[in-house]
Amino acid sequence: MAGSRVGRRAFLTAVLAGAATTACSSGDGFLSMPALSRLSPGGPPPLESPAAGLRRIPDVQVAAHSVLDGHLLIGYCGAPGSPALGRMTGDLRTASAQLRELIATYPRDRPIVPVVELIATTVNPSPGPDGMYRSRTGDGTIGRYLEAARALGGQLLLNIQPGRADFLPEVQAFERWLAEPDVGVALDPEWAVEPGVVPGQKFGRTTGTELDGVAAYLSSIVARHRLPEKIMVYHQVAVSVVQEPAGLTRHNGVAVVNVVDGIGSADAKKTTWDLVMQHRPDHVQAGFKLFYEEDTRGGKPLMTPEQVLALQPKPVYVVYE
Repeated sequence: MAGSRVGRRAFLTAVLAGAATTACSSGDGFLSMPALSRLSPGGPPPLESPAAGLRRIPDVQVAAHSVLDGHLLIGYCGAPGSPALGRMTGDLRTASAQLRELIATYPRDRPIVPVVELIATTVNPSPGPDGMYRSRTGDGTIGRYLEAARALGGQLLLNIQPGRADFLPEVQAFERWLAEPDVGVALDPEWAVEPGVVPGQKFGRTTGTELDGVAAYLSSIVARHRLPEKIMVYHQVAVSVVQEPAGLTRHNGVAVVNVVDGIGSADAKKTTWDLVMQHRPDHVQAGFKLFYEEDTRGGKPLMTPEQVLALQPKPVYVVYE
């Protein structure tokens, strides 16, 4: 859905701007999303089924150890034809070149793994045929993004904005791709709304138990297909969007990263970071997200790589939108 980030910007800025602490403790501000509705006047497209005869992408060699051990992951997110969703748009060659340039600005004190984060399940402003307020991308698109990630020597993460659907069935819908050795998931609970709520009216939320179900499923895929460790990210814009995170337990073959999505100045983002990190389970690694537009509104500078890497705990994944 083109322009989802515009709706996100209006929503999150209204809730978070100038009140990072309050937003992180409550996160239940209400706001309609007229911009989101305008950007998809025809409603969400139908869910796409796997394409018959899709060309099999050859297996790649992946190190046996965890991709997080002693590494720094740096990524772009996005979706095809939707610049508002991030820089990883349909022009994957240009976006990949920009990601390489970004990576070059980071200290090389540890190996850097490029990440392509594709918004694979996109929240929508209207319910669609099944009333779930989301649509899924097709296999052809995922294949192109995986090829781009492999050309970078990196990883592909399938970002899930589930609307009214549950996370687990949305992740399971992409099992054909999760059987690949270099494909993981990124869960976006701010867009996981309860029955009766339209996405954008208030923050969505999930629980540690729901995240644990996804981690257990990924662990089973790793075991069945004898895969290297798989990455599972969950984004968190406020403390309220992940309830009882202790319910997320450790699972063999799954490396979990909690990415903090706070918006605003460096000070506001650090406040959000500190609040979220207080609740992060010990076995979960830390990650950080920066927004090229939202974070720099009003002439504020984007946080530098040195500022990002000075955060404690030190992030293992830094993603830009």
